[in-house]
Amino acid sequence: MIQLDDVDKHLLRLIQNDSKQTNKELSNKLGLSVTAVYERIKKLEREGVISNYVALIDKKSVDKAFVTFCSIKLVQHSKDYVVKFEKEVAKLEEVLECYHISGDYDYLLKVIVADMDEFREFMVKKLTKISHIGSTHSAFMINQVKHTTAIQL
Repeated sequence: MIQLDDVDKHLLRLIQNDSKQTNKELSNKLGLSVTAVYERIKKLEREGVISNYVALIDKKSVDKAFVTFCSIKLVQHSKDYVVKFEKEVAKLEEVLECYHISGDYDYLLKVIVADMDEFREFMVKKLTKISHIGSTHSAFMINQVKHTTAIQL
């Protein structure tokens, strides 16, 4: 595991806030040369600290504002069932996030679609077609109180 110094952490905070900043802009904010910033970013990418750069899209602008959290219980917890479920759910474009969790359910999915009709279509034609699902429970988002991708450093 890589040791992050204070400059690395500051750089990561800046990039998390706006990854489109140029190395020159970052160098001015950090008090480093452009080359030093470039080398630090490349090191962080190489070490897997920075894994990707993405654009965050407004859900309403693309007609995908219906967010559902689906809890999934498998019929049993054998390795084959777990592997097959995870492989199949990873293919579903409506599923933004999937977590293997502890507690009453085995998985928690974050699903995004246009509306209730599209969610029903997703449940009937895609999710419940995955074998080994014992039960599901869905909760629908009423209001997004907080949403961030930034990790506090």
